[in-house]
Amino acid sequence: MLQLPKVIAHRGAAAYAPENTLESFREARKRGARWVEIDVKLTADSVPIVMHDSSLKRTTGVDRMAAQTLAADLPKSVPTFEQAIACFQELGLGCNVEIKPCEGREAETARVTVETLRRCWPAQLPPPLLSSFADLSLATARQGAPEFDRAILLGEIGEDWRARTEAVDARGVNTNGKKLTAPRAVEIVQAGYTLSVYTINDGDVARALVGMGVHCVITDAPDVILKALA
Repeated sequence: MLQLPKVIAHRGAAAYAPENTLESFREARKRGARWVEIDVKLTADSVPIVMHDSSLKRTTGVDRMAAQTLAADLPKSVPTFEQAIACFQELGLGCNVEIKPCEGREAETARVTVETLRRCWPAQLPPPLLSSFADLSLATARQGAPEFDRAILLGEIGEDWRARTEAVDARGVNTNGKKLTAPRAVEIVQAGYTLSVYTINDGDVARALVGMGVHCVITDAPDVILKALA
């Protein structure tokens, strides 16, 4: 089974600092997180950056698509993946790296992500976990860097969850904690998978999910959830 902390900070400490920024990662560490979760996608010149949306507008105010922007033209608040990794080394943070491809770049984004990890990931940090909603991205990551563990991201646990998980040889399932049922949680855990849930910011909800068998809670407020689960 994957060895993950009980709490992972979602896009850094997104409740307290701009998501997916170096500031947010530092805030997460200050608030007790040992791991963070980030999103990686590619620029127009195939540089991996830390950004959730296809557009830069919501988080930076710049009305431009990430896939149509050169790395040199990015707003300064948007870190490259390499800059984020250097920050994790400085802070001693592990990372759940979500491969978040723009449409049509599922395989390319996975290839560049794992190539970057192989080149830059610090040996003293715990090995990163790769996750994605895109099955093709996970399959490509498995082919290119089988040494990195994978978790499949499922917005809802359907009847095909196990077939999809096995197809990409994932060791974990990351799912929407608000939609997870107790029978599904038991099914996943008994099958030997590490079960993580997103994005839970309420301590009582986190405790209930852990009571259902959830191993890891992904949250915008790591200090709140760490306190609730202490």
